[in-house]
Amino acid sequence: MIEIHHTALACAPVAAAFDYVDDYRHVPTWMFGITKFDPIGDHDQGLGAVYDAAMKVGPKTLDSVVKVTGWERNSVIELESIDGLYTHSRWQFEPAGETETRMTVDFRYDLPGGLAGKALGKLIEPFVAQAIRHTDATLRRQVEQSAKHSS
Repeated sequence: MIEIHHTALACAPVAAAFDYVDDYRHVPTWMFGITKFDPIGDHDQGLGAVYDAAMKVGPKTLDSVVKVTGWERNSVIELESIDGLYTHSRWQFEPAGETETRMTVDFRYDLPGGLAGKALGKLIEPFVAQAIRHTDATLRRQVEQSAKHSS
C-alpha cells in the first residue's frame, strides 16, 4: 500500500473550500490525472454518493468506482473505492483564521501484485510527486478564485 499525506493552506473560508472540493463537477479540473468523475445514480453528493472515476497515468488509464464513506459538512470528505483500483482518500478542512482553510488529505492506494503491479508501480512513482504539486497548486488557486467570486 502506498500512502500520501499532504496539507495546504487556502485563502478562503472553510465553507467555500469544502463546497468547492465537494462538488464532483470540479474534480477533473483540479485533481491531476483525473479524466472522469461522474456520479452513478441520483445521489451525487454526501454520504453514500458513488462515482465512476478514471485516472490517466502516463499511457495507462486506471478505472475505479469510489463511494463517499465519510462526510461531514465543512469538515470531512472520505472516499473509498468499491471497484477497480483500490484507493482511499480522506479530506479534512479546518479554519486557519477567519479567511483561511487548512486542507489536509490522506491518500492510499494498492497496486496489484506480481509483475503487473511492479510495472505499474514504476510507472506511477514519478507521477505521484508531480500529481501532488499540480493538485495542490491548482486546487488552492481554484478554491481561492471561487471564494472571491462568491463573496
